[in-house]
Amino acid sequence: MGRQLVAESPAARAVFEEADSVLGFSLSRLCFEGPEDELKLTANTQPAILTHSIAALRDLESRFPERLEGAAVAAGHSLGEYSANVAAGALSFADAVRLVRERGRFMQEAVPAGVGAMAAILGLAPEEVEAACVEAAAATGEVVSPANFNSPEQTVIAGHTAAVERACEACRTRGAKRAMLLAVSAPFHCALMAPARERMRPLLEEVSMQDARIPVVVNVDARPLSRAGGLRDALLHQIDSPVRWVESVRRLASESVDRALEIGPGAVLAGLVKRIERSIPVQGYGGAL
Repeated sequence: MGRQLVAESPAARAVFEEADSVLGFSLSRLCFEGPEDELKLTANTQPAILTHSIAALRDLESRFPERLEGAAVAAGHSLGEYSANVAAGALSFADAVRLVRERGRFMQEAVPAGVGAMAAILGLAPEEVEAACVEAAAATGEVVSPANFNSPEQTVIAGHTAAVERACEACRTRGAKRAMLLAVSAPFHCALMAPARERMRPLLEEVSMQDARIPVVVNVDARPLSRAGGLRDALLHQIDSPVRWVESVRRLASESVDRALEIGPGAVLAGLVKRIERSIPVQGYGGAL
């Protein structure tokens, strides 16, 4: 992960070296060499993805600065909101990588292994998924709710394992094409993450944030925010709130965004944007192309 990017780009190499220094261990070695099981731990995955994303951004800035000219707004999905804040100048990379390391650890520790689960619901309207979650929560007395509104045809749910399984059955009954449990380490973006939110609160309150150069469309309510205080609150409350990606992309369209650039590993967001708002073409940039 990121090995070729670092080999070809001094700007990207500097980002990985900064991450190693800030975190006090060789995140770069873990990314480049593994072991994969250790990299998959969310306390490592989150800083790894952030670091790769910002390394690609710095490489882009150094190689093709014209591609960023006229950038009007930034957005990121879940963890990606930290990358968006760095790109918008509201948060330093050093602070961001330190925060997401703790964010990952707190989210992992919020729920004991096996107690929570997440599932992807495909081919069912979001309001039907929400109704199924309400039904399952009432029947079990446990937590289950939408966690990621990824596209009009894909909603991820999270909560207690039994409640998630019951909600999956309810979604199938309502006509879902698929309802499948996900191989994740914790039930993110639901009420079970409240302990992680409260552990993150003092860290986010202490960190230095600036007003953003360009607005960031935040996950919690899909609003474009520029003031440091609002961006800080959004990062805090996204931990146990659903990621409203569908609304966020539609907000981008309403703000007259006519093209987007996905910066970082993979092209997941480009696929989701295509399913939400075809008027916004998305190009990917993983670095050193």
